[in-house]
Amino acid sequence: MRSATPPPAPHRVAVLALDGVYPFELGIPSRVFGNADDAQGRPLYEVVVCTVDGRPVRTDAGFSVTVEHGPEALEAADTVVIPPAGPCADATAADPLPGPLAAALGRVRPGTRLVSFCSASFVLAAAGLLDGRPATTHWQVAEQFRREFPRVRLDEDVLFVDDGDILTSAGVAAGVDLCLHLVRRDHGSAVANHVARRCVVPPWRDGGQAQYIERPVPEPTVATTAPTRAWALERLQEPLTLGEMAAHARMSLRTFTRRFRDEVGTTPGRWLTSQRIEVARHLLETSDLPIDLVAHRAGFGTANSLRQHMRSVLGVSPATYRRTFTATAA
Repeated sequence: MRSATPPPAPHRVAVLALDGVYPFELGIPSRVFGNADDAQGRPLYEVVVCTVDGRPVRTDAGFSVTVEHGPEALEAADTVVIPPAGPCADATAADPLPGPLAAALGRVRPGTRLVSFCSASFVLAAAGLLDGRPATTHWQVAEQFRREFPRVRLDEDVLFVDDGDILTSAGVAAGVDLCLHLVRRDHGSAVANHVARRCVVPPWRDGGQAQYIERPVPEPTVATTAPTRAWALERLQEPLTLGEMAAHARMSLRTFTRRFRDEVGTTPGRWLTSQRIEVARHLLETSDLPIDLVAHRAGFGTANSLRQHMRSVLGVSPATYRRTFTATAA
């Protein structure tokens, strides 16, 4: 009898911990990728943590981290993630990276996917890997980044930037969003949503959503838009208007729009589009429904409208998106 085809090897993720690393961000890849399984419960990712020399590193929280791997782990990685560390923002275009860090990055194979969280984008920029490419970083260090690396197309107003083989994110929770985005890109929305449920985090925040820059926390007595958002999610097939949403929230259009942005970080219209895109992605991945029916169920009305929105947000047509995940499943 012919033996069964062995399952594909897990995608190898190496997390490079630098001296002064922030512990929360250091743990994000293991928490997110480590919770991604296939239909048989097999892990889809293998996550290892390494340092530039295999030695322990200090964190910025008053304790040190001992790792099991040195820079050799970078040679076997399919994805390399660099969390932020205190000295990251000291990197400049004029000064070379420290020898051990430069040597460690030199071990990364061509074509390996590179990911930075927060100010770790300074490391990628100082290595010349972001020249001429779009990227983001934490808004607090954006001006410094722009001065040091004028050749990088910096956008400090977004949660993360996906430029194919190099991805950069803003601070803290944006690293979670970026890792979930990668799981979704690699294995589809069903797996990503399952991971999000396990981690008890929102399954979808569009990378183009604005960073939360000094927005005040509403007083507990102030009305929230959360019930209206839940109401809208149950009616995505309907042509919801801003006026209908504001009326449901019992607010004026101006108050509703302002409070919505304060709570969600984007406009009601853009939020509706992102939710409908997510529904369409799920249907395209998990069903063989015709494109026009997918468009109707997702609330876009017509296949042409769905096509335009998917090209704008994802850069691909519905048919191309479906073929991609059909090929992945096969």
